[in-house]
Amino acid sequence: MTAVRQAFTRESADARRADLIDATAACLAEHGLAGTNVRAICAKAGVSPGLLRHYFAGIGDLVAATYAATSDRMDTIFAAAVAGAGDDPRARLHAYLTASFRSPVTDPELLGAWTAFWALARSDARMAEIHAASYASYRARLGELLAACGAADAGRLAVLLTALVDGLWLELSLDSTSFGAEAAVEMVERAVAALLS
Repeated sequence: MTAVRQAFTRESADARRADLIDATAACLAEHGLAGTNVRAICAKAGVSPGLLRHYFAGIGDLVAATYAATSDRMDTIFAAAVAGAGDDPRARLHAYLTASFRSPVTDPELLGAWTAFWALARSDARMAEIHAASYASYRARLGELLAACGAADAGRLAVLLTALVDGLWLELSLDSTSFGAEAAVEMVERAVAALLS
């Protein structure tokens, strides 16, 4: 009986931590970094500030956990896009690069959270470490996909294409009428064709 109770408690704790992380991402999206505080997060999650302090050492730890969780979520989305693309190396590369221009990555709320993460990565060592690990993982996977397409210097091309995708994603997130997701996909396709020719 005790083992069942412990498993239930662990699941409940994981669910509560996830709720706090989701609430933090929503607060960052709605209010930006300046408006994201313990009170706002707890109100969004429907919990007391004491519960936040029970699961996280403070708001800095919670924001860092939110960045890590958001990065993991993006990794899962990109991996699923590649898995769904079949065995053709070019199709897999295309799926990986263009997943950034499709839902849920194009969710407008993601911009608010992501720009807060980027801002904090410049001044907070923990956030910088999460950022570095997240981008290194993305570029490494992209480098593997490029190498599978026969790209020379796949590592450097991965840096270039990551910057292109990030820039297009940011522009689309700031103004979805500027050129549209399909135009972004076409720009990426042209860049890849030129780089792999």
